[in-house]
Amino acid sequence: MFPSPDVSVVVDLRRVRQNVEDIRHVTGVPVIAVIKADAYGLGAERIAAAISNLVDSFCVFRPREATDIRLWERTGKPALAIGAPTWTNPDDYLAAHVRPAVSTEPQARALRAARPVLSVDTGQQRFACPARDVARVLSAGECEEAFTHATTLDQVRILRDATEGRVSRLHAAGTSLLNELQARLDAVRPGLALYRGAARVTTRLVEMRDSAGPAGYSGFIVPRHGVILCGYFNGLRPGPCLVNGRPSRILEVGMQSAFVETERVDKVADEVVLLGDELDEQQIAIHWGTTPHEVLVRLCGSGVRSYVS
Repeated sequence: MFPSPDVSVVVDLRRVRQNVEDIRHVTGVPVIAVIKADAYGLGAERIAAAISNLVDSFCVFRPREATDIRLWERTGKPALAIGAPTWTNPDDYLAAHVRPAVSTEPQARALRAARPVLSVDTGQQRFACPARDVARVLSAGECEEAFTHATTLDQVRILRDATEGRVSRLHAAGTSLLNELQARLDAVRPGLALYRGAARVTTRLVEMRDSAGPAGYSGFIVPRHGVILCGYFNGLRPGPCLVNGRPSRILEVGMQSAFVETERVDKVADEVVLLGDELDEQQIAIHWGTTPHEVLVRLCGSGVRSYVS
């Protein structure tokens, strides 16, 4: 995906902070803020700086995601890299204040000095240690912390049973389990919940036409349509949008432009909202047939970012 210069992505850092405060209030445990994938497209450097005084630590996928934005230097908060280890020298992790997630005995033994965190497989079956091997890997890495990617309370139970009190800190709850008391354990690890309602993605109509029969490559038929300068090259898909605050739809997406259903009152330069206001990532995800996480990453990466702080 490449950003379109004709799409505006406005990130409300105040809303992100409020989301963190709400999570802290509801859960009552430390927050490990997930800022991997450039904070789901909202910009990890700015997001981390905005919420550093509200969170316990951060979560990235690769350690480079932390060092590239000088996370420790800017925030004074450590990070957990939850992907498979990409550095082999524990001194590199220590210097960056990033703790590696490990799932095998060789990984744990090699990175013992970096105070690794054990990733336990409770059903996702990637980058994680099977329950039967947990004791050996914990011992090999002298791990004091363990986590899992859980979406159900059964998976939380598997984590607790597998570790059996061998570690001092457990976390399992991402966004989907924040409201489950039994899932909160010693910390929560929200991603999507940090960013809900914080991004507004807009563009403008550059053409308006009365449709003359089938239009576009797909031959769609509507009374009137407009064109915006955002396409699948920029991450857009057909689905809902707002035109002048009114529910509408993106009819067909080309490489760098798209057709939008419009009405007589609409004119060139009028605003089209791709995300925000009364249109959230969950609504769009239903039409796209994907997750709200993907919607957020795609649309927040579709244009030029600016911030309200």
